[in-house]
Amino acid sequence: MDTQADPGDGRLDPGLSAITSERRQLINLAYRLLGSLADAEDAVQETYARWYAMSRRQQEAIESPGGWLTRVAGRICLDLLGSARARRERYVGEWIPEPLPDRAEWGDGRSGGNTVDPADRVTLDESITMAFLVVLESMTPAERVAFILHDVFRYPFAEVADILGRSPAACRQLASSARRRINASRRPAGPPVQRADVVKDFKQAWAAKDIDALIGLLDPDATSVADGGGLVTAGLRPVEGAEQVARVFADIARRVPELTILERTVNGQPGLVAQRDGVTATVLAFDIAGDRITHIWAVRNPEKLRPWTA
Repeated sequence: MDTQADPGDGRLDPGLSAITSERRQLINLAYRLLGSLADAEDAVQETYARWYAMSRRQQEAIESPGGWLTRVAGRICLDLLGSARARRERYVGEWIPEPLPDRAEWGDGRSGGNTVDPADRVTLDESITMAFLVVLESMTPAERVAFILHDVFRYPFAEVADILGRSPAACRQLASSARRRINASRRPAGPPVQRADVVKDFKQAWAAKDIDALIGLLDPDATSVADGGGLVTAGLRPVEGAEQVARVFADIARRVPELTILERTVNGQPGLVAQRDGVTATVLAFDIAGDRITHIWAVRNPEKLRPWTA
């Protein structure tokens, strides 16, 4: 299996340094496939467990160890996506993908220390935005794997077929269906500076409890979704409409006046972090079309806020 995952000579020494060099690619792949950093870590760990379960002779017989690792990780993620659907039917409230910080914005300095957190290994690009990940959640597991492997990581359909156990033609159709979903969800986005200004204005209006200002920043059909996972207080259903969303945020500011709101990069886009007593309580990601906010995703589940918590 010829793969872009291994930029070297295609060989992978069983030593720790070689594993570390492949791990970044696998974490990037698994996070996009699963939408959960914790699940991505587990998938990659299982991938390496299977590699080390082989004898040295079996390892040396593999022509492209990097390709082998990618194939195994893809199959593990495919299985996890299937089981995740059943788990999320029992999930309390709405499920939102796990948000990631920018590597330069760690609150506890981990990215510059000796411990490298997996979140610091995820390359931030369009395929990592919250809006993109949310659309991926609407796909079947096979669509998601085919699309991510081919359209994002540029694997040929022949190799995708080997992972999915389907024909290359079937995988091409799966990726095409997924691509239509992505294209249908896209709206014209303003330049990064404009998006950052909109988020900054939202922060100021939120802190001021200015409902009119909040409404002015929201698309008339704006939607806000919160994810508490049943572990903390959060709305169980999406809030729809600019006025309704504005009132929810103004009410939060009134009920929790001690919140500190910080501008942060969330999944590569301008976002906000709400802290209470110095501890991250909520991470907000935004989808912005032009100069209006169309979607707000508020992640409150503490299990999804590990990279944000000192």
